[in-house]
Amino acid sequence: MLWSDPENEPPEELRDTQDMLRRLSVLLAMAMVLAMVVIGVR
Repeated sequence: MLWSDPENEPPEELRDTQDMLRRLSVLLAMAMVLAMVVIGVR
């Protein structure tokens, strides 16, 4: 990184999209764990 390089800040839309994808991936992981537990109980 050079001192003259611009700040590496993503735009607002990209940050919002990344937050949404992060929440979605956490939700999907929880759903998969719940599904495994339900399958394991049967």
